[in-house]
This record gives sequence, structure tokens and C-alpha cells, in this order.
Amino acid sequence: MSVGAPRGLASSGQKPITEILHPLSAAEDLLSGTVSVGGDKSTQEAGLTNGTPVETSSPASTSSLFNRLQLDDDLEADVRDPYAETTETRDLFVTVDDPKKHVSTMETYITYRVSTKVCYWPVSWTSRVEFDLPDYCLRRRYQDFDWLRNKLEDSQPTHLIPPLPEKFVMKGVVDRFSEEFVETRMKALDKFLKRVSDHPVLSFNPHLNTFLTAKDLNKRQGLALLTKVGESVKHAAGGYKLRARPAEFCAMGEYLDTFNQKLGTIDRIAQRILKEQSEYLTELREYGTVYSSWVGSEEELRRPLEGVSGSVTSCCGALEDLGEGMSQDFLPVLREYVLYVESMKNVLRKRDQSQAEYEGRLEAAIIRKQEDRTPMPVEVEKCQDKVECFNADLKADWERWQSNKRQDFKQLLTGMADKNVNHYEKCQAAWESLITLLQDKQTEDKTSETN
Repeated sequence: MSVGAPRGLASSGQKPITEILHPLSAAEDLLSGTVSVGGDKSTQEAGLTNGTPVETSSPASTSSLFNRLQLDDDLEADVRDPYAETTETRDLFVTVDDPKKHVSTMETYITYRVSTKVCYWPVSWTSRVEFDLPDYCLRRRYQDFDWLRNKLEDSQPTHLIPPLPEKFVMKGVVDRFSEEFVETRMKALDKFLKRVSDHPVLSFNPHLNTFLTAKDLNKRQGLALLTKVGESVKHAAGGYKLRARPAEFCAMGEYLDTFNQKLGTIDRIAQRILKEQSEYLTELREYGTVYSSWVGSEEELRRPLEGVSGSVTSCCGALEDLGEGMSQDFLPVLREYVLYVESMKNVLRKRDQSQAEYEGRLEAAIIRKQEDRTPMPVEVEKCQDKVECFNADLKADWERWQSNKRQDFKQLLTGMADKNVNHYEKCQAAWESLITLLQDKQTEDKTSETN
């Protein structure tokens, strides 16, 4: 291969796409179809990977989505996953934490501490010769992360670059300097850097090294050679038109459309649930206040009324915790994967452009060869290498993404179940304590009447 960054690790050992289990279906059979360069829509009817047609105008319910999710309870299966990183094989550890607000005459912004630790296995120096020190600690703001991602996308066009959280304020959050917003963004930035540093190719990118080690990040500097590679792919298609996308990449596009539709449905329902919970919480707090204010005029009912007020207050706290868990833990993961889908579609489009360029040049070369028997131009071979590089890297990144997604959604849904169980256990305990109080009060009243 003559084009692209070193990709030996990323392009080795990948399985055909048709062998990857669709997490939204119990079947492994994948559909295929043809597309044009400018889009991801298949000419075939949209469907799940088991062949069941999907009505795009009427998304499936949230419950049906969860029923399709394949949550493998066998932890050993994840350990055997060739793309599941472990602490024994990783040598680069990155953490984003400690957000700080900076106020100047020109602007107000947040910076985050980026800590990097390079491990050497077992005793000798690792292959990370690009790092001069074993530890680094510096501060970066959001636009620095954005710079890094743009550089990665330009210099590694054949790879899937993890998404960043939205640049602007997320839905439902008004103050971008609020503690909740900053905490949510910090977690997303931390996940972004961890995904990049765990990648067998992206983690060796010189722009990442600059981001992690340079005290003063000069965003205008860059590696001209790598940037040219990205720009050549970006403008590769020219006037060429893709004949047909290979079946396995058609299956990718169909999967991404279906997966994105399900995520959007869940997100909309979750947003409505949060709104209704917020309204219910307001009413519940007012409801508890009525009982506490009633105590002043009913001395004989003081203990029962205080008990009801306390139970309602406990339920309010449990509901508030449940809502915070959904807004801070559940919804950000959904949004991350919506952005992931867009990133994957972008790589697919660039792959199609590369294939279209190759097909166009090859066809032109064949015509010239028939006319004057000229040898096959070197540019055609380079275009073929570029397509093969795209295919190999995209397949490897697809498998890695699927592995990460299985783990993320297993953790997400398990956490959601735990939070709901905890919520209802708190509410049950609150009302059971009230029953005990009322029974004790009844016993005391009977004893008083007897005496």
C-alpha cells in the first residue's frame, strides 16, 4: 500500500462484516444494496439485518429496541474480544478531569486538566519513543480538542475518528458554565481521548503527541504530508460516479440508518419522560408541603402527618436522583452514538469517493490502452491501493466500534436498571416506614383508651 499512515495493527485480523452480530437483531444475516457517492441510502428497502422490513415513517417502540439488544452475560466473551483493550496490553493512559473556569476581559472559558501516563512493558522502553517523559500534565480547552479531532480526521482519512460532544449548549441546558453541563462535557472529552489513545493507529498520530505533550499548542502548525493525504481523499471523487458499493459496506450503511433511527426514538421518549418527571416532582413537593403545614392545626395528627410529609420528601429525593441519572449518564451516551453514526457515515462517503476515483481512472486507462496499447498508469495502482487501505481500515474500525458499543450499552442498560430499582426501593422503604409509624400510633391510642 502506498497511501495512508501505518495501519498494520488496525488492518489485521478483521472479519467480514457479515459475520458481525447486529446488536438490534437476533440474526446475523445482513442485507446488501447499491448507493451513489453522495448518499448513504440504499436502493433496497430498508430493513433489519434479519430481513424484516422497517417502516421509516413509524419507528419501532423503545421496548422493542431493548428486546432486540443482545446483552451477552458471559464476561469471558468480552475478554476474548481481540479489540477489548486491557491494562496488560495498553501503554498509554489519558485522563481528563479538574475543570476550571477562566474569566478575562475578552472571554470566559473552561479548561480541563489532561494527564498522560506512558507505561513501559515490562522493564525496557516501550515503542512509544515519541514521548520523552513518562508523565505529562497540562490544561486544554474545548477548542483544543476540536483542533485535535480535525487534525486526526485530515491525517487519518481511512479511520473512524471518535466524536466530540456538541460544541454548543446541549438541549435542556441553558448555562454552558453550569456545573452539570461542565461535568457532562468533561466526561465526554475524557471518553474521546481514551478512545483515541486506545486505538492502535490513532494513538501513534503525531498530532495526538503534540496535544498531550506541548505546553503551548500552536494550532496553525501541522504535518504537511499527512494533511495532503486527507485533502486528496476529500477531493478525490471529482467527476467520477460510484457504480456500486460492495455488499458489506451497503450492510454498514443500512445498519447505521436503522441504529440511528432507534437512538433518535429513544432520545425523544427519554426527553419527554424527563419533562414529565420534572413536572411531577414539582407537584409532589407541593403535595408534601400541604401535610407539613397541616400539622399546626391538628396536634393529635402530628406524627401521622409528619410521617406522610417525610415519605413524600423521600420520594422526591429518589425521583430527583433518577432524573439526574438519566440526564447525566443515559442521554449523553445516546448522543455520543448519534454523533458516532455521523462519523462512520462520513468515512463511508470518503471510501466511496476513493472507489469512484479508482473506477473512473481504471476505465479511462482501459480505453487508452485499447486505443494505443499504453501501459497501466501508476496513478491507477495508487488509487487501487487507496481503496484497499480504506476497506481494511474501515472493517477493522467497524469491528472495534461494535465491540465498544456492546460494552457501552451493556453498562448503560445495567446502570439504568440499577437506578430504577434503587428509586423504587427508596420509595417503598419510605412508605413502609409510614405504615410502621401509623401502626405504632394505633397501638398507643388503644393503650391510652384502656388506661
